[in-house]
Amino acid sequence: MKLLEIKEFIDAKVLCGEEHLKREVAYACACDLMSEVLRLADKDMVLITGLTNIHVLKTAEMANIRTLIFVWGKLPDDTLVQEAKELDMVVLSTELPMYECCGILYKKGLGEPLEP
Repeated sequence: MKLLEIKEFIDAKVLCGEEHLKREVAYACACDLMSEVLRLADKDMVLITGLTNIHVLKTAEMANIRTLIFVWGKLPDDTLVQEAKELDMVVLSTELPMYECCGILYKKGLGEPLEP
């Protein structure tokens, strides 16, 4: 699924990386516990989270996740957005709660269940 489609499905704002919205992703991980993100990370994955601190960006970088989606209308600070730009990442923010964001993307065909 293209990031542009994801942006439209969840009515998200692009905080950085608009030039990369044609990228394809295959999976999503919705989690606020970064140790679980590291355990579940896979290529072509989108991280959906309600956390906006710099640890989210560092975790994504270590896990080769190139797209972050912040839910509940949360916005990260400028430092995170600037660092994400430097890493060629896409950062989106949606007003949707995490559960609804995940439901919409799953219903539209994003991802397959990951092995626990």
